[in-house]
Parts: sequence; structure tokens; C-alpha cells
Amino acid sequence: MNTPPQLQAKLSQYVDLHQDRLLEILQTLVRIPSENTPPVGAEQKCQTWIAEQLKEIGWSSELYDIDHVPGLPAHPLFHPGRDYRGRPNLASLHKGTGGGRSLLLTGHIDTVPRGTQAWTRNPFSGYIEGNRLYGRGSNDMKGGVATNLFVAECVAKLNLPMKGDLLFESVVDEEFGGANGTLAGRLRGHNADAVILSEPSSLRICPAQRGGQVVHLTFRRPTGGVLQSDFFPTGAIPQLTHVLGCVKEFAAHRLATFKPHELYLSLKDPVPVVVTKVFTGPWGFGEPITVPESAQLEMYWQFMPGETGEDIERDFQQWLRALVERDPRIFPSFPDIHYPVRCLPASAISVKDPLVTELTACAVRTLGLTPAIQGIEGPCDMFIFQQAFQIPAVIFGARGSNTHAADEYVEIDSLVAAAKTLLLFVAEWCGLR
Repeated sequence: MNTPPQLQAKLSQYVDLHQDRLLEILQTLVRIPSENTPPVGAEQKCQTWIAEQLKEIGWSSELYDIDHVPGLPAHPLFHPGRDYRGRPNLASLHKGTGGGRSLLLTGHIDTVPRGTQAWTRNPFSGYIEGNRLYGRGSNDMKGGVATNLFVAECVAKLNLPMKGDLLFESVVDEEFGGANGTLAGRLRGHNADAVILSEPSSLRICPAQRGGQVVHLTFRRPTGGVLQSDFFPTGAIPQLTHVLGCVKEFAAHRLATFKPHELYLSLKDPVPVVVTKVFTGPWGFGEPITVPESAQLEMYWQFMPGETGEDIERDFQQWLRALVERDPRIFPSFPDIHYPVRCLPASAISVKDPLVTELTACAVRTLGLTPAIQGIEGPCDMFIFQQAFQIPAVIFGARGSNTHAADEYVEIDSLVAAAKTLLLFVAEWCGLR
């Protein structure tokens, strides 16, 4: 570690004295909705506000239309079907004096929608209660974007004489299997020697991500109405309930056949298979009492680095076909299978990579303990850096809960701790004159 103890203390004290600014940034971002509702999204207002903050500290930044990035639609990792009008990426660069390593601080500004779940606090208020700041995206991941922007402001206002370049990025369309914003940034050349994604990691250092796949099944069977002389019509419900009762079989198959990875050995369910939605029709007396002729089921599974989405998809289809063929009375036809979003691959770098070891050392100095080094539980866009561009990347961010659910929140003390660690790491990695 090259940063003298006196300078580290100065950096830590600066964060403590200005943590209200960190919360102000996050509250502002939460209060500007940036919901991703494919194929469209509403990220522009947040991106414009961030660009204005960077301008105030003397950093040049650029908002650019990712549709105009050369080579994006032709890239094998490009996911078609999204509309990027009015959804710019933001890129900013603080040039170093030379002779140091460069670092990119990145995060996605889009959030999942508010949803129909009942919130007990305004989802776009940034309401603070005790140690929690509430709001849609407060944890995933406007907390991380706010931390990155705050660290950039610290570098500028402390006038840290860095050797290496420090890059800032805020990308669009990460949710719902998106990663085109992150891919566009790489193709455009906004790259560095290493990357930190400030996704919420509960102050763990995460060099790996699990892969994830969503599948929609649609069951159909005509009923002819509720008046039948010989039997009461069954429609699609027996198919739905039969598959629901057998999902545990596929989950057991995954547990019996998956390839373990060292960064996920602590998980009780390393490769979960879950049901996330069931739909048979609208509720209430606005609809007739009848047996539904169609039913829909959404399933979601995750997988390890070293496994491929294609292999698991093939296993799933073989399992489903065997299930259907066992009982043709229930299944007069094969269910429709649809994959509504891309399969996000699993990805990892070595725990011995300098990015991991040096960030760990900084965390020890700021947190007073050795952080856990584990894989993040969900998929994200980190694979773009690690697999497609061979750029070392890790996830490191604050602690929160209710991610993608009502009353999402981030814990304020962990937000401050993440900022301290990240600021020290910027000084260490990029180097100071």
C-alpha cells in the first residue's frame, strides 16, 4: 500500500464530513424515475443531471446515443428488440498525469419499475428513516452510481494528483437481461485497466456473477364453457398445477448435476430454480366464473461460472418433454416455450487478480476487517468486461434489501463505508504523484 496513513486519514475524514453530499446525490437520483420497461426506458433525465454535476467539478462528460456506436448491432452479444431513443449513455474521463493504471467506475442508471406491490413509503422520495434510505433503485443500483459520482467529486475537490486516468460511466438498459449499454461503452473505447461495478454487494468483493435465464410457459386447452353433460371442464389448470408440482424435480436435477465454483461454496442453494409468476386471467367479478383455457408460468434459474446457458436450457427442455410425454391425458399438446429476455452468462476472474487483492487490502484498511470474497448471487452485466473484452472487473458496493421489491432501501453507513474504500482504492490503483 502506497498511500501514507496521514493521507488515508484525510480521505476518510473528508468522506465523513461530506456524507450529506453523498446522500443528497442519491436522494436526487431516486427522485428522478429512470424505470426500464422494455423495449423502452426513461433514463435520460437522470443522465442529464449526472452530466451537470460532473461539469460543476470540471470533468468533461458526454451523453451519447448507443444506437450510433459503430459495431454494436453486429456484435454477437448485442440483444435486439430494445428502443434507445432518448436513452443516452454517459461517459466521463479525468486524465491522469501519466505513468499510472487507469480505472473505470461504472454502474447502470436504469431501475426495474415501481411495480404493483404495496409500498409503505413513496418509491421516488429518497425517504430516510434511521440508517435506511428508501426508494426504487436506492439499492440497485443508484446507490452505486451515487457512490461513484461522489468519489469523482472527492477526487476533484481534494485535487488529488493522480497518475492514472479515472473514468466514470453511467449506462442504460441493464435490467431485464439488458447489457447493450455496457457493451456500447466498450465498443466505443471507454475502457480502462480495471473496472469496479458498484452494484450492491454488502461490502463483499465479488469477482464472479451467476448466470440467469427466464422462461415463459403457456398451457392451452379449450373448455367449451362451464355447462357440460358428462364432466366439468378442466381447461389449462391441470397442466399448470402438474408442472408446478414437478418443478422440484428439475431443481433436484440441477443440484445433482451442476459444476461447483469456489466463490459459491457457501450457498445452500447454489443453482436455484424458482417460479416467479403464475397467470390465468384477471381477478374479480368483472370477469365470468369459468375455467381458463390458457395459463402462463414464469420460471427463473441460475447457474455457475463454468456452466453454459445452452446446456441448462437443453436439460430443461428434455425434462419438460419427458414430463409431458408421461401423461398425454393432461397434455394434449406441448406447452409453448418462450425466452422473453436474453440468457445472462455466468462469469468470473481469479481471486488472485491484482484488482481483487489490492481492493481487498484497501477494504481492510477502511473497514477494519477482511471483506468476504464471494460471487454475487444474481446475474448482471459484468460478463461483458470479463468475457468479451478480457478486462478485470469486480463488484463492490453497499448493503441494502428489498431489491426489485417494495420498500427497497440501502443502508447509509455501508454507503459511506463503500465510498471510503473506493476513494482509497482510486488513490492506490491510479497512483498519486
